Order: sequence, then C-alpha cells, then structure tokens
Amino acid sequence: MGVRWLVVGANGMLGQDLCSLLAERGQDVTRLDRVHVDITDAGATDGIAAGHDVVVNCAAYTAVDAAESDEATAFAVNAVGAANVARAAREAGARVVHISTDYVFDGGASTPYVEDAPVAPRSAYGRTKCAGEWAVRSAAPDHLVVRTAWLYGAHGPCFPKTIVRVLRERGSIDVVDDQLGQPTWTVDLADLVVRLVDAQAPAGTYHGTASGQTSWHGFAAAAVASAGLDASAVAPTTSEAFVRPAPRPAYSVLGHDALHEAGVAPIGDWSARWDAAAAGVLA
Repeated sequence: MGVRWLVVGANGMLGQDLCSLLAERGQDVTRLDRVHVDITDAGATDGIAAGHDVVVNCAAYTAVDAAESDEATAFAVNAVGAANVARAAREAGARVVHISTDYVFDGGASTPYVEDAPVAPRSAYGRTKCAGEWAVRSAAPDHLVVRTAWLYGAHGPCFPKTIVRVLRERGSIDVVDDQLGQPTWTVDLADLVVRLVDAQAPAGTYHGTASGQTSWHGFAAAAVASAGLDASAVAPTTSEAFVRPAPRPAYSVLGHDALHEAGVAPIGDWSARWDAAAAGVLA
C-alpha cells in the first residue's frame, strides 16, 4: 500500500499543485479546505488525520498587511490551527509537514539564514507563523517544518501575475530593488515536500526556496520579459518610497544546509525555474 496523504488547505495555490502532483504519481490523497473543516476549532479537527500516513498543512492566513490590524485572526489560523492539525496528525500516527515562512526572521542578515538561526519576526504575520512553528514542534515530534518565501504559482494571485497586469494597465511600474529573496514556484515546493517524505528526512526544519537570489525588481523584470513586454518599463525604487502596513524583510535568502544533510537536493536556481514556470503561471 502506498503512502496515504492528507492535504489541509488543498484549494490554495500550493495545495492545488501538491494534490495534482500526488494524483499524477498515483498516491492516495485526501483534500481538505476551509469548506470541509475549521482548523481553528480543536473539536472540528479531531480525527481528521485518521487513516493517513502524512498530513501536509498548507492552510495559512497570508494577508500580511491585514494581519497588522487583525493579529488575532491570523494567530487563530497560523498558530492555533497549526497546533490542531499537528495534534491530529500525532494522534493518527502520521508525519506532519508544516509550511512556514521567511517572515520568522528579521530580514537583517547579509548571508543566507541557516535553519537554526534565531527567529525575530518583525510583523504580526511573522509572529503568528513563528508561533505556529513552535506549536507544531510541541504537538507533533514527527514533524517537518518547511519554510518558504516569495511563492508564486498558477492557482492564485501572485507577484508576477500582478506585475504583468499592472504594467499592461499603466504602461510603467516602480518595484523595490532593496529587498532580496528567492522566488519559488509552488510546483517546485510541492515536489520538494514529496521528496522530503520519500527520503524519510529526519524530523526538523528545512528551507523550501529556490536557489540563488534576486530583488523584487529583478523578479518583476523577468516576469515582464516572459510576458513579451518591455522590461525597461519596470523602474527600481526603494522600500522607503513604498511603505506598507507590515514591514518586509530586507533580506529573505534562506540556506539549504539541512536539505543537503538529509540527502535531498534543493530547488534549482530561481531564474531557470521561472523560465520553466512562466508560461503556465502567466497563462
């Protein structure tokens, strides 16, 4: 019998790609989303993992700016919900894979963050995701916490789609060039999750981001070029000129030492992966 998977948050951008990948590989996958279960309700999550070997929690409150004025709601999903899912996995004897974020770090580094670097979130969203990591580790010893960043994909709103749409509407656009990170395709993250489970990677924290690094401006220029538009219409600007309610990490580059130690190859360079993803994401 193959591995029996439960994907929570199955209708999200990552959840859809993960479920599709598992189905393509002939895996037994159960899909749950908010219409099926309220993960913030401990009673509602009782027994949801029964009969499964792996539970992947893709559910999250990801409205980074809105979380600044509604941290309680973000905490309910990102921390309490994460704990409830992890507890259900533990009670079913299943391994839990929890998706987290670069926002648990302060963004002040200048070299890639190692997996055990001190966490110091600067936003409400980051605090709630940090609490979720702690809750998962506490509730389910057999956990894989997988931090990702700068996610994009075909099945939801994301940065490259927005940039191309706005450029077509306005003819030009300013994008910050003083924030660095690793644009990561949801298809690649889904594949990494499956490879971690297949490899029986030790419980712990891993970084699920593409390799290399770029700025938001660099990513925007790549997206615009892929759409057949003039990349010179994307002008660089600074974070100070584009203030948002939630502070953005200036440096979101994550290291992949734990993947190497587990014998699992990191995702390839962000630019090559964007080339592979662009047609499907921008379609």
